[in-house]
Amino acid sequence: MKNIFCPISDERINEQVARTTALLVVITAILAFGFNSIILMAFLVADFYVRAFTKMKFSPLSYASNQLNQLLKLPVKPIDKAPKIFAARMGFTMSFIFTVLHAVQLTTASAIVAGIMVLFAGLEFAIAFCAGCTIYTYMVLPFYKQ
Repeated sequence: MKNIFCPISDERINEQVARTTALLVVITAILAFGFNSIILMAFLVADFYVRAFTKMKFSPLSYASNQLNQLLKLPVKPIDKAPKIFAARMGFTMSFIFTVLHAVQLTTASAIVAGIMVLFAGLEFAIAFCAGCTIYTYMVLPFYKQ
C-alpha cells in the first residue's frame, strides 16, 4: 500500500479550529443549496479564498470557529498548516465551480460538486480525515521528481 503524503510547513494551526471550520463549511453549503442562495455560495468562495491565498490569520468561518472553540474551552491541538492550505485551495476551486455552475442554471452539476466538497469537509470534521492529503499523494506528488 502506498503511503499518504501531505505538503509540509513549519507553521502550525489548531486542529480543533480546522475541524470546526469544516463543520461550518458543511452547514453553510447545505444552507446555500437549501435556500438557493448564490450569496452564501459566493461567501464560501470568498472564505476559502482568504484561507487559501492570503496571509490573514482568520477567514470569517475560521474566526467563528476559533471563537466557538474558545467558548467551549476545547484543548489546542497543533497540526501542520500546509495540508490545510492545500485543502482550502481545493475548497476554493470546488466552491467556485459549484457557484458558477449554479449561476448558469446547471443545478444538478453544481449540487454534485458541492456534495463532494461537503463529503470532504464532513470527513475532516467527523474523523479528521484529510481528503486533500490523499489527493495530493495521487494527483500532485507524481508530477514532482524525487
